[in-house]
Amino acid sequence: MATNESVGIFSSASLAVEYVDSLLPENPLQEPFKNAWNYMLNNYTKFQIATWGSLIVHEALYFLFCLPGFLFQFIPYMRKYKIQKDKPETLENQWKCFKVLLFNHFCIQLPLICGTYYFTEYFNIPYDWERMPRWCMLLARCFGCAVIEDTWHYFLHRLLHHKRIYKYIHKIHHEFQAPFGMEAEYAHPLETLILGTGFFIGIMLLCDHVILLWAWVTIRLIETIDVHSGYDIPLNPLNLIPFYAGSRHHDFHHMNFVGNYASTFTWWDRIFGTDSQFHAYYEKKKMGKKTE
Repeated sequence: MATNESVGIFSSASLAVEYVDSLLPENPLQEPFKNAWNYMLNNYTKFQIATWGSLIVHEALYFLFCLPGFLFQFIPYMRKYKIQKDKPETLENQWKCFKVLLFNHFCIQLPLICGTYYFTEYFNIPYDWERMPRWCMLLARCFGCAVIEDTWHYFLHRLLHHKRIYKYIHKIHHEFQAPFGMEAEYAHPLETLILGTGFFIGIMLLCDHVILLWAWVTIRLIETIDVHSGYDIPLNPLNLIPFYAGSRHHDFHHMNFVGNYASTFTWWDRIFGTDSQFHAYYEKKKMGKKTE
């Protein structure tokens, strides 16, 4: 009975999405994207697409998404949105971070990316345009990946803060008490592997087309660079997502080295009470403003 009800709910949801999609105007970018995708398939091998294509997507998007936060430090108007105003970014720290990123990206992550082709071949993951999922299904699978990654991240991240192992692995990521966007993947190689596993679990369970790899990496990079940005920007569209943690949530974790262990959503911290110090801190700040 419960199974039939679940099927009915998903069918209704699917019909609702179909209806909304039918009301939307035709996407003017769809045809150019289709032509570009087919051009890629006709001119490059699956290995080149899965390996070098994925590397280019990751590197280009990572530093592109880091660019706004990098530029903010040179714009006096943006200073009022910086969360830890007493700890400005320095070019020295950013250069140090950049060098570690290059090592992690090309010596740790690239070998993992090389396995992407063999993963798609083993599980017969399609590349063709005809079997590419619709935007709504792609978005739903990315959300599923985010939930899985967030769960993995919460428990493994919390474990890395255990006093017996913290100084050996995770302490490197906390070297900068006031985070900045480029620092999102600044970590010990073991941490890159341990926490990065959560990214791939969702792909292994939900991937039905190679486009999901690139869509999910795009969403994950937007999220992790945003929460590490060090800026709480008003009207940030990501803050419209229910239970989204955001930059203020994760910035507190870097500032105090405790609590707020989740990567994307707030529910695990709420369930286990690991966000209590965060809420107490901002309640105290609100009370302080009222008495001024």
